[in-house]
Amino acid sequence: MIIRSAQFVISNTDVRKCPETDLPEYAFIGRSNVGKSSLINMLTQHKGLAMTSQKPGKTQLINHFLINEEWHLVDLPGYGYARVGQANRERLKAIIEDYILERRQLTSLFILLDCRHEPQKIDLEFIEWAGENGVPFSLVFTKADKLSRGRLAANIEAYKERLLETWEELPPIFVTSSEERLGRDELLGYIEQINQSIE
Repeated sequence: MIIRSAQFVISNTDVRKCPETDLPEYAFIGRSNVGKSSLINMLTQHKGLAMTSQKPGKTQLINHFLINEEWHLVDLPGYGYARVGQANRERLKAIIEDYILERRQLTSLFILLDCRHEPQKIDLEFIEWAGENGVPFSLVFTKADKLSRGRLAANIEAYKERLLETWEELPPIFVTSSEERLGRDELLGYIEQINQSIE
């Protein structure tokens, strides 16, 4: 897929205020500081499209971007950021869950995982929740350039083993690096394939 255009559409905290279109939506979510904004910018080839920050917990809104005037890329708030306080955490959880469960245009959810860490409880719980609610999702490992090839393979294998303890089959898995543009063609190709099947 060639990205011809990528433009910001709207930010909000209420799923009912999301764009009223029938375009398919692909949402990106992950723990704070997983590299979500960098990945979105790499995929769209627009350096400042999603705001990157050294400070975790920057995205606190549902952000819609229109890609090629054909589909929406949705940047969701990160989950599990401890330093925002209980009330704010609950608010973000409600924003995320309302969007994922109520937005009929949501076509696929990309759950981002930092490949440098072994399986984290919070990620496994979120993946479990998505599965229990019948949400179509894929796993996207980020920051692959930070590890040796052997270590990367071992960490991903550890994740697969943990998931297969409770899952009969694994969701699609992508390995990415925003620095090295790794996984870009695979992710965009996957989105294109789904878009074509919808048509």
